[in-house]
Amino acid sequence: MFILDYIDQTIRKMKANTANIITLGNLSLGSFSFIWTIKGEYNLALIFIFMAALLDRFDGLVARKLNIESELGKQLDSLCDVISFGVAPALLIYTSVLQEFSAPGAFFAIIYIACGAFRLARFNITESTGYFQGLPITAAGCLLTLSYLGAHIIPAQVYMLITLFLAFAMISTTKIKKM
Repeated sequence: MFILDYIDQTIRKMKANTANIITLGNLSLGSFSFIWTIKGEYNLALIFIFMAALLDRFDGLVARKLNIESELGKQLDSLCDVISFGVAPALLIYTSVLQEFSAPGAFFAIIYIACGAFRLARFNITESTGYFQGLPITAAGCLLTLSYLGAHIIPAQVYMLITLFLAFAMISTTKIKKM
């Protein structure tokens, strides 16, 4: 009986943490993006950010499906999102494009990260209404990351505007229907 009880408890704990494990996978992929960005492997960094977005899509679905939503999961998701869709895309764009502008380039990257963190904090203290207030950081991060693909044809100055536009879109009060 002891072994069966132990197995049953282990299975329950694993089920209770399934969404959090997926969320930590999101964080891990965002962290891999840092590493590959620092190594100058921008295309690989881009792939890791998009893989993180895929996991980010599923963690909430899994939590709702298994009825294991929690305040811890919500906070963990936001912390992981600021890494994978705030810092990782900003580092990718700064390192690959904005670095040539030195301090102003860094300023735009940091503004993007700060607006993403603010947006997530606001989201965490707001009641769910079926709408997002401002552009979700996952969407902003994917758009900023996707913009990297045009780095060879889009003038570098435009990336300052793209970064600033996405930053302000995240903290705007525009309502966007949840999907």
